Amino acid sequence: MSDYLVIVESPAKAKTIGKYLGKKYNVKASMGHVIDLPKSQMGVDVEHNYQPKYITIRGKGPVLKELKQAAKKAKRIYLAADPDREGEAIAWHLADSLNIDKDSKCRVVFNEITKEAIKDSFKHPGEINTNLVDAQQARRVLDRLVGYNISPLLWKKVKKGLSAGRVQSVAVKMIIDRENEITAFVPEEYWSITAHLSKDGMDFEAKFQQLDGKKKKLASKEDVDQVLERMSKGDFEVSAISRKERKRNPVSPFITSSLQQEAARKLNFRAKKTMMLAQQLYEGVDLGKQGTVGLITYMRTDSTRLSETAKAEAKEYIDIHYGNEFHLEPKNAKKNEKAQDAHEAVRPTGVMRDPKAMKPYLSRDQYRLYKLIWERMVASQMAPAVMDTMSVDLNNGGATFRATGSKMKFLGFMKVYVEGNDEGKEEKDKILPDLTEGDKPESEKVEPNQHFTQPPPRYTEARLVRTMEELGIGRPSTYAPTLDTIQRRGYVALEDKRFVPTELGTIVLDMIQEFFPEILNVEFTAEMETRLDAVEEGSEEWVRIIDEFYKGFEKRLSFAEEEMKEVEIKDEPAGEDCEKCGHEMVYKMGRYGKFMACSNFPNCRNTKAIVKEIGVGCPKCEKGQVVERKSKKRRIFYGCDQYPECDFISWDKPIARKCPKCQEMLIEKKSKKGVQVNCSSCEYKEDRT
Repeated sequence: MSDYLVIVESPAKAKTIGKYLGKKYNVKASMGHVIDLPKSQMGVDVEHNYQPKYITIRGKGPVLKELKQAAKKAKRIYLAADPDREGEAIAWHLADSLNIDKDSKCRVVFNEITKEAIKDSFKHPGEINTNLVDAQQARRVLDRLVGYNISPLLWKKVKKGLSAGRVQSVAVKMIIDRENEITAFVPEEYWSITAHLSKDGMDFEAKFQQLDGKKKKLASKEDVDQVLERMSKGDFEVSAISRKERKRNPVSPFITSSLQQEAARKLNFRAKKTMMLAQQLYEGVDLGKQGTVGLITYMRTDSTRLSETAKAEAKEYIDIHYGNEFHLEPKNAKKNEKAQDAHEAVRPTGVMRDPKAMKPYLSRDQYRLYKLIWERMVASQMAPAVMDTMSVDLNNGGATFRATGSKMKFLGFMKVYVEGNDEGKEEKDKILPDLTEGDKPESEKVEPNQHFTQPPPRYTEARLVRTMEELGIGRPSTYAPTLDTIQRRGYVALEDKRFVPTELGTIVLDMIQEFFPEILNVEFTAEMETRLDAVEEGSEEWVRIIDEFYKGFEKRLSFAEEEMKEVEIKDEPAGEDCEKCGHEMVYKMGRYGKFMACSNFPNCRNTKAIVKEIGVGCPKCEKGQVVERKSKKRRIFYGCDQYPECDFISWDKPIARKCPKCQEMLIEKKSKKGVQVNCSSCEYKEDRT
């Protein structure tokens, strides 16, 4: 019989911790929450201080029974759920169900699952943090009051299966607002003038800046012609040279939101996938003779803080592998005002476990994410990169052009890691020839170019997470589930990895905006998050926060029930008939976007995926057309519309030309540099933008 019972959330976590603690400890998993509000009703008593009505979650009865039996045999029970609000709430509910004194030293918290951290945490058990429990309970009750009151209204007035929520509704509003900005955007014309110059056989470019020493806006061709007229008889002459040394500092280690953003940019991971893989790395990986080890610290955090031990280990690694000059004692990390700073940043639990050494033990995606986290943390402890920059002004008939160049002088942290960006652009050396004042480089050509301003881009997952974080909407644990929910409800869809609102999303948002404007108010939502944080800190009473919100909300709810009109969402004709019953096919919105269905439903349940022709004939059967399809994992691929008679398939987009060398199919390959056309058979390549 084991002397001690330890309860964690997941079997993987239980397995890892069990190996560290030994035979005296019986480690079991609760499989997440065992107690929660009922799904079939609101479960909040608004008449009695909004007290929640908790029940055992359906299907968790056997789990709870097993835990109770194990608890009877144990001398002492430890509750070791995750170190956040949800984890504290799980511990609190387990303590209640297993008759554990909540004021006893039953709570064990650790930020990383390594042997040393686990053993040390069990030496210092503490009490359940009731402030954390209250903060989780306040969020849960608040979301219930909003969701379980507005959602039935939407079911009644629009259609079943819809939902509304504080954070998800604001996220949808942000996407729709951005789409409205794009629709209303009026492009403005502007021009640029580029001089293509050379000296000593080295080509370089200079951009127009000023006319007669004053900034000149090039808004039209007439403005350009005015500049060109002044330049027609003059040569380019170097009038000023500026040389400077520029430093670029490393970025901080990952927090939850920045991890999701960078994994989207560099690895093409959705937020949900990033968090799933991070959970696996946190809970533990079997490293053969080393045993099972948690490779990263807890992944739900809004702090960039690192422990002194982690900094010292990073310094040692940097000194050994890169040299002393690559390490610089960093300044204390700046704390985000909105951050709770309860945990460290997301970092490797051991810097010496570098990605190359871990690769044999990890899946491909686990390895890629671990490598990203490891490189970011190590780079954060390295010296700044140093660049020599050169700026040259050249005069031609009163028109000033500027050429800029830069050369890497010292790589610093960039030897390990460079942060990605949404545009996918990489910083490269741009070398200028050796120039001095009075030099007259040769002018190859002067090229005017017309441009038009572009509308703001649609949100990618990474950009939306970043904006939500900046506005204070949601917290680390909410980003991934929020993005998942608004897609499952059919309020938004992803097109080319960017969010676009659906008709359903727009209709629902308009109704919420009319009757519950505070739910969509960004400032209100951010302020509510701040007040929930105050509950966690013990400076606010959760009941008072709920009561202040609900008094006004209840009045608007009664008004909406009377005044909200029913909306009929008509199906859009698909322009073809059902091949099974002859009725018209219509477009429907499902979990994964639009699809075609028979209008004779439920008598006919025929459905079809929407295929998009790309204007290329099938290279295999030469009868069909190549169409764009989506795999079960929503990845785009290309196949013949005569399937299953023809099984042609390609992950790369075919184009309507044949290879000039071997006459086989040409395909488009996307990269950060743009689109490259490759032959599917031989080595032929051509670059496109």
